[in-house]
Amino acid sequence: MERPPHEMVVIPGPGEADRKRLLDQCIAMRIEVFVGEQGFDLDTEVDQYDDIATHFLLRLTPSLQPIGTIRAVSIPGGYKLGRLVVVKEFRQFGFGRDLVLKMGDWAKEGAGSKPVEIVAYAQLYVKAFYAKYGYAPEGDEQEVDGAPHQKMVLRINPSSS
Repeated sequence: MERPPHEMVVIPGPGEADRKRLLDQCIAMRIEVFVGEQGFDLDTEVDQYDDIATHFLLRLTPSLQPIGTIRAVSIPGGYKLGRLVVVKEFRQFGFGRDLVLKMGDWAKEGAGSKPVEIVAYAQLYVKAFYAKYGYAPEGDEQEVDGAPHQKMVLRINPSSS
């Protein structure tokens, strides 16, 4: 099956036009996957970081149907990657890869000549997914929102680009 035509956009920042509408689309997909499919608590899905994070939205063209999202929360020395979602019927097309790589490119571009670190707390069944893109496990497994997760870290050095 051929990959459907799509685009990826960085949703506008806090206070900018269209942010609420596009952020609502990201959150709706996250609720569908994390709450509806995986059974996580709705109260933990939408959090204080949504208002300040940078969100990436993957959508079909020309319909603009949202099919995936990821967010980046600024932390000292880099970003925390989180809330990666691809809607079930589109998972076979490698869009999760596209979202992770796009966020990494965005972080690298924003860092300029400085090293940057991207941290993800991955559910255990997706550790190998992140490892394919250079993320390495750090520390022990830990419980996050009632499920075991592993801290995965990608270090980007400008000299290695």
